[in-house]
Amino acid sequence: MKDALQHIFSLGCKEIIGLFRDPLLVVLIIYAFSMNVYMGAKSIPDAISNAAIAVVDEDGSALSKRVTDAFIPPLFMKPAKISRADIDRLMDEGRYTFVVVFPPDFQEKVLANDNPEVQVNVDATRMSQAFTGNGYIQEIINREVKNFVREKTHSQPAYSADIVIRNRFNPNLIKSWEGAVNELVNNIAMIALILTGAALIRERERGTLEHLMVTPVNPVEIMIAKIWSMSLVVLVVTGFSLLIVINQVLDIPIAGSFWLFMLGVLINLFAMTSLGIFLACFARDMPQLGILMILVLMPMQILSGGITSQANMPEIIQFIMRFAPTTYFVEFSKAILFRGADFALVWKTFLQMFILGALYFLVALRRFRKSVAS
Repeated sequence: MKDALQHIFSLGCKEIIGLFRDPLLVVLIIYAFSMNVYMGAKSIPDAISNAAIAVVDEDGSALSKRVTDAFIPPLFMKPAKISRADIDRLMDEGRYTFVVVFPPDFQEKVLANDNPEVQVNVDATRMSQAFTGNGYIQEIINREVKNFVREKTHSQPAYSADIVIRNRFNPNLIKSWEGAVNELVNNIAMIALILTGAALIRERERGTLEHLMVTPVNPVEIMIAKIWSMSLVVLVVTGFSLLIVINQVLDIPIAGSFWLFMLGVLINLFAMTSLGIFLACFARDMPQLGILMILVLMPMQILSGGITSQANMPEIIQFIMRFAPTTYFVEFSKAILFRGADFALVWKTFLQMFILGALYFLVALRRFRKSVAS
């Protein structure tokens, strides 16, 4: 037993040293857990931030000014006042994404219940802001008009109700919070597969795998050494990314326990690294491994529930994705980081992921032994 542990430790140290001798992999790891997480949080496609907006106020009333003042940062830049004649020219130049036009006698018609029309011109070439921003503008106008009429008439419509919405865990609906965590989850899965798969392919290409098999080590020790060494590397950069990039740089709060999350990451790495070794047993070189990873990673990242809720997917897809470690990873990551879940709430997810990882380990070990024997 002592010799086996010494073999596993020595082989693991060898893998870590070999990793740092590959500058491209080191650069990939640093980039994935720093800039890639930052860009994933800041480049959410359906988010709107500091949208350029202008107002044509042909009414000049208190109501039109009130609505104009409601377009505030961080959703919109300070509204610019322009004339109707300048709308086409300024939008052709790309100066403004939205132009809101208040017609003459706007306030008077609102108070007379005459249903005046407010024109909203949208530059639809800016796809990421056009659809979402148009909805925000409509909501702001309707809200301000409703409040203005209530204040002026001092009356409440019959059977009306004020709907008060309170958003838990992300009060301001900041999309970068979810984007950063999703990117971190995806990067952990990607790097774990790449490192373990590349470690085995590197042994095979250099001929050192055959050398290892004539030493007093067995396939189990080789696999465990690759798993613990590559998991340790990913675990360290994950902690750095969560505490420095996500919490400090992006200013995203961590509601739950950092160490509980890291425990879940460790269990997830056990499953993902085992899967990486399993894939590497089918690949003869790195290009083949890259193709296999694309076929495995893309469905896992898209269907694991990080981008779209699994409740909206067909039942057969939900069943298949229960065999993907990222499904459980996404579940407990959001529960711990956003909802502050403790161990009592996530232990079942941890157990399911550990059982799945053990299954992957046994399957990968069987395939690895056949690969070495051949």
